[in-house]
Amino acid sequence: MKNKSYNNFFANFSSSSKFDIIMALRAGPLNVTEIARRIGGEQSAVSHNLAHLNMCCILNVRQDGKQRLYSLNRETVIPMIETVERHVKRHCLRGCNR
Repeated sequence: MKNKSYNNFFANFSSSSKFDIIMALRAGPLNVTEIARRIGGEQSAVSHNLAHLNMCCILNVRQDGKQRLYSLNRETVIPMIETVERHVKRHCLRGCNR
């Protein structure tokens, strides 16, 4: 069961569509229409991907009137992305295909 949870979590980061959503949300909270516009995706596909991201608590969701605003989990996801960015800048820009 534990491995399945890890697989589900990392699948969100290995999917280019979901990863595009994650990176779009780094700028701050957005609704589904704004996310779809930023990543050039269909709103229904974005909504589907948001549901998967939300299941692993990668996102925070809050109601703002009739809209739902999505943001990244500041406690765990943002620090993880910052760590990965440091790693990529230090080790992968020279060629990760070694």
